Amino acid sequence: MAHVEIPVLSLGPHSNGMLVSPWEFDVAEFEPGWRYDLVNGVLIVNPPPSLEERDPNEELGRWLRNYQEDNREGSALDFTLSEQTVHIGPHRRRVDRALWTGLGRLPEKHETPTIAVEFVSEGRRNQRRDYEIKRDEYRTAGVREYWIVDRFEHTMTVYRFDRGELTKKVLSRRQTYTSPLLPGFRLPLARLFQLTDRWNA
Repeated sequence: MAHVEIPVLSLGPHSNGMLVSPWEFDVAEFEPGWRYDLVNGVLIVNPPPSLEERDPNEELGRWLRNYQEDNREGSALDFTLSEQTVHIGPHRRRVDRALWTGLGRLPEKHETPTIAVEFVSEGRRNQRRDYEIKRDEYRTAGVREYWIVDRFEHTMTVYRFDRGELTKKVLSRRQTYTSPLLPGFRLPLARLFQLTDRWNA
């Protein structure tokens, strides 16, 4: 059987709405600075995350790395990365932060993260995507926890997916979140929302 090469696409903001297969997406060259999702075979190109999203995401990453290096239980965290593409069947979703826990090794290239974190973007459409659509997609992909950090409501919503069961917990900015997947890690929401709010001062 002859070998068929998949053409390498060069994708950018001009490609928004283009029909792309998962295989074409996986080998494509992307214009940097944009975010790319593939949903139902349609390429969705979004602008880069705002300062209000990137700043707390960077800080969360620092806290997690500090936990991994300095906490006696930090080995529970195997790896964390921002702006990671998650494979969900034929779909490709860009998650703000991915965490892999409990593996005892580095994750494989397309391995589903244990925890997915999204910082809510402005607009009703984006909020529905983050609260509803991505929740269902990450559950299907095998994510065990989904954190939604909402700078507009000053809340963090946590969905846990365990053996087919879904539980929901909403925390206010005055609370601190702990997860059984990250023993010994404490996430002070007040500090996180201080970082989002300072750009609107």
